[in-house]
Parts: sequence; structure tokens; C-alpha cells
Amino acid sequence: MEQTIKGGTVVGPNGLGVADVAIRGGQIQIVGPELEPVGEVIDASGLLVLPGMVDSHVHLMDPGPTEREDFPTGTRAAAAHGVTTIIEHTHAHPIRSVADLNDKVAYLAGRSNVDFALAAHTWPDRIEEMPALWDAGVAFFKMFTCTTHGVPALTGANLLGALSAVAMVEGRCLIHCEDESITAEAERVLKAAGRDDPAILYEWRNREAEIVALAAASALAETTGAKVTFAHVSSPDALAVVGAARSRGADVAAEACPQYFTIHEDEVLEQGALRKFTPPARIRNDREATAMWDRVRSGGYSHFSTDHAPSTLEQKMSGGIWEAPFGLPGIDTTLAFLVDAALRDQITMSDVVRMYSTVPAERYGLGPRKGRIAPGADADIVLVDPDGSWTVEDSDIISKAGWSPYSGRTFRGRVVATYLGGVEVGRDGVAHEERSGRFVNPRRLNDR
Repeated sequence: MEQTIKGGTVVGPNGLGVADVAIRGGQIQIVGPELEPVGEVIDASGLLVLPGMVDSHVHLMDPGPTEREDFPTGTRAAAAHGVTTIIEHTHAHPIRSVADLNDKVAYLAGRSNVDFALAAHTWPDRIEEMPALWDAGVAFFKMFTCTTHGVPALTGANLLGALSAVAMVEGRCLIHCEDESITAEAERVLKAAGRDDPAILYEWRNREAEIVALAAASALAETTGAKVTFAHVSSPDALAVVGAARSRGADVAAEACPQYFTIHEDEVLEQGALRKFTPPARIRNDREATAMWDRVRSGGYSHFSTDHAPSTLEQKMSGGIWEAPFGLPGIDTTLAFLVDAALRDQITMSDVVRMYSTVPAERYGLGPRKGRIAPGADADIVLVDPDGSWTVEDSDIISKAGWSPYSGRTFRGRVVATYLGGVEVGRDGVAHEERSGRFVNPRRLNDR
């Protein structure tokens, strides 16, 4: 099958320009001006032509408690909204062994609308299994410094051992940083005082817990030489810890998530569990929100992801603030959020591509096949109308969550179509039903 995307503005991580894209057999062959059209012609006049987004932090709960989310629903949301590759890991049914990985890959056959890689979890008593898991094709190891979602915390000694194992195999890891002793003591004090009001969230999962854990993990990353990404770094103060380690030569990166740029700390007082995620929202005013964008423009953040961790409205509201599940839905809205930011001159459109496609693909071994529009890359492409707009309504959300923290907000720009390997998988906010997504093994993807 051959196609030519004609007349669009092709956006790369370092710039953009009008060009045509020739595709053959699901791969990009040529990118250049005024190409002779071959095969199906896709008119992209007036549209932005972006590489498919690579969302490197997604939870689809499959297999597991799929009433919250599953692969067929979550990846339909991805395909409809410009995400063509995800890296998924579920806390409820974690990958901790090669057998777990193989079973999950087999289970997911025919269940995904987009390509997917899989991450493993690191359990304190199973560190010795990490080298075999890496060889088998996990994209990264997820680690927690505090017990969360039923996943046990890694103590300092455990984390040293795990990062040493990562460094030994030249692997990758993603660390959720909140200090266990600080959060546990805060929880004890708050419960002893009989507190169950929504304000407990930012007192319990407090700023100090994140900063202390980041400092300790950064020091171990520097010592071991492990390649570490810190998940959902929530504030400029937390980001400064990562930057200091990087300045000393540590191979550390800070992941950004939209909720830390848009949701204010005090929203939990009114919205309760609908704003329960951890680390919690940190911004308190517009000045602090501006400071977050400043850190993006200055290069403090490496890339964006969603940390898509949905729960339905019923699940969120079924108990008090202590019992409600953590997490927000995000895969429906993150590209829209970033395109809107670019059209409002908070960042550039090349920043969108670099931070939500190219860098996550490269950092987790999926580039150069993913994350770029260039000869030899997979023809994973998103067409965006910069003159369109989308006012988000809960009824628009494809994720099983069925709601969004951005409901009622208008995003500038609109995803027109999404292509996976040159095949249209989504158009105008609706995903097609074909589940052509495949498992991608970062150890093998770029050898083909």
C-alpha cells in the first residue's frame, strides 16, 4: 500500500515546514516538497502533520480490574486523540517475571488499537529477575519509594540494588518519588486527629516527601550510573533537585504531566476525590503556573506523559478521601492540551513533538522507528487542524472513566486523523474498531 500526504506543515522536534510525506508498506519513504503523488493521496492542506504521540506512562488495568479501564477502551481513546504508541503497566496485575511478560503479550493479542510496549514493576524481593526481564523486552522498570497502589516501596538498600541492576544491563527505569517515612507519619498524625476532609491530600502526600525521595534517588542514580526518569515531577522546587543531579553528570530526566500545569492545589477542597492523584497538584496561583511553563521552555522537563490512571465517577465517589482511588484520566486530552499550549504561545509546536513523541521514543528505545517523520520511521502520523477547537465534555471521553478534569475547557486545535503504520485508526475524535496495534519490543523494534 502506498500513500502520499500532500501539502501539510510537517512538524519535527527542531522546526517545521511545508512538505509532502510518501509512505510505502507502513513506513515513511520520503519527506520533501512537492513530491509526485503515489497511491492514495491524503490532502493535508492547512493542517499540521505530526508524528504519532508516544505516551510513556499509561495504566490500562488489563488484565486486572478492567471496570476501571482495559486495552480495547483505553487504546481507542489513544487512537482517537493522536497517540499511536503507549508504554503500559498496570499495578493490579504487575509484570515481575519473564513469564508474566510473555503471558501479558499473549493475552493482549488483538486487544489494542495502537502499538504498545510494556513496563515491569520492581518488587524488593525480586530484583534478581530484572536482567532477564530487560533481555525479554520490557521498556523500563517502574519503582516506588513509597507503598502505593499495592506496590511495595523500595527502601534505600533495595533501590541501590535495583539501580545497580538497571545500570548493569544498560536499562531504563521510572521512579515514583515520595518518601515512605514522611507520608506514613503524616497519615498517622492526620488520622489520629480524626481528619477526613479533602485537605488531607496535600498534607499527607506533601512536598517534603517528594523532594526528600527525589534527592535520595538522584544520589543513587549518580552513584550507580543508572538511566533514571523521575515520574510526574510536580513543582519547580522538586524539579530543581533533578536538575542539580543532572548538572553533576547523573543521567536523570524529569517527566511532566498536564495536571501539574492546570490543576490548582485547592481544587481538591471542592472536587474531592476527582482531584485525588499523587503527588497532588501543587500550583497555588497563576504565577506558579507560569513558573511551570518556564521550566518547560528552559529544558528542565524532558518529556510529557499522561500518567493515565482512570477510575469511573462511581468509583471515585464510593468512599471518603482516604479510600478513593488515586489517579486521573488523561489519554483523551493530553495532545489537545499540548497543542492548545503551543497555539497560545506557551510552547512551540516543535516542543509538542519533541516532548510527547521524539524524546519518550528515544529515551525508552523506541526511536528512530517511533517519534519522528523521517525516512525509515513507521508511518505513525497525526493530522491537526490548528484553526479548529474542542470544548471537552464528559460525554466525549472514550476512556472508561467517562469524565475529565478538563470538562468544560476549550482547547484550540483539533486532531483530524490518526494513522498507525499508514492506516487510518481515528478521525474527528472517533477511533475505528480495527485493533491492529502490536507489541513492540524495544530490544528488537529498530532491527527490522
